[in-house]
Amino acid sequence: MSDDQRWMREALEIGERAMGLSSPNPPVGAVVVRDGAVIGRGHTQPGGGPHAEIEALREAGAAARGATLVCTLEPCAHTGRTGPCADAIAEAGIARVVYAVGDPTEQAAGGHQRLESAGVQVRDGVLGEQARAGALRAWLHDRVSGRPYVIWKVAQSLDGQIAAEDGSSQWITGPDARADVHRLRSQIDAIVVGAGTVRADDPQLTARDAAGVPRGRQPLRVVLSSAGRLPEAARVLDGSVPTLVATGPDTPPDAVRRLAARGAQVWRSPGTRGEGIELRALLGELHQRGVLSVLVEGGPTVAGSFAGAGLIDEVRAYLAPTLLVSGMWPALRGYGISSIDDAIGLDIADVRRIGADVRIVAVRRDAGAGRK
Repeated sequence: MSDDQRWMREALEIGERAMGLSSPNPPVGAVVVRDGAVIGRGHTQPGGGPHAEIEALREAGAAARGATLVCTLEPCAHTGRTGPCADAIAEAGIARVVYAVGDPTEQAAGGHQRLESAGVQVRDGVLGEQARAGALRAWLHDRVSGRPYVIWKVAQSLDGQIAAEDGSSQWITGPDARADVHRLRSQIDAIVVGAGTVRADDPQLTARDAAGVPRGRQPLRVVLSSAGRLPEAARVLDGSVPTLVATGPDTPPDAVRRLAARGAQVWRSPGTRGEGIELRALLGELHQRGVLSVLVEGGPTVAGSFAGAGLIDEVRAYLAPTLLVSGMWPALRGYGISSIDDAIGLDIADVRRIGADVRIVAVRRDAGAGRK
């Protein structure tokens, strides 16, 4: 492994700390290296805050002059809420920049050329594949496709059931798997469920630690309800975390008023009377709100709707060493595959044991292409 690759691995790990914090900006990691040692580290701060490169340069201070900066994404060349990182890097006297992935956006791209024009040596593409599959995956997908990256999370028995015959499902998986899901919730921007899940389970849809204490950063809660009817005492309407209720095109005005009175934001789906919620339009709305990643935690009907629309980019399946046998509660419903040729192809990205359960992470084979 070369020195550039070694330092890039550290930058990739640092970038993971910005997942969920940086949206709508990319979760970038950066290190400043001098004489074989890291003298500055940084990751993207919450929206409007410094980018990873600026954080790393601040930590390095005057020692950055003549050093190498290694970052996961091409330094930006535009002025937004902060100035161009490429200019700040050149002004700090950095002699060499190494990055993993080029910026795909017209607005921010061009940092490579600006750095070279300032006399900085630039190398790109170092561990680019790893960077695209890591913390930057959702942001890159959103930039190319114009919609958030969608992860479907499912906990099920080995025979493919998500609940027993009587509908009980707490808990199929063990505490370690549930803690892993809460860590995932803290890294994504929005959680989606249907009104049926709210009525049946009354979930909080928050990210919590092992003691049940809410983590510092929470995702947006999104509930799909064509008629706009949710239980008055539903915990998703407790006001502790922002909640968006997506309704059908003909939701009664009084239902919208009741939801708004409980503090919920309401989004009405486009379409004609009698139609349900248009999922692509909903993802477009979330994209406009700066949401880069969505975790679908709804029941089999909601998950089947996303699958049927071709909107699942990644699956996180937690398999419990349990057989429920009944066959009453499959993980997906409403999306039939008539032929093996129509099956949704996935690539296994990771398999590991989480406590007594097994977690499988699978990515749709064309997810990297930024499918719309």
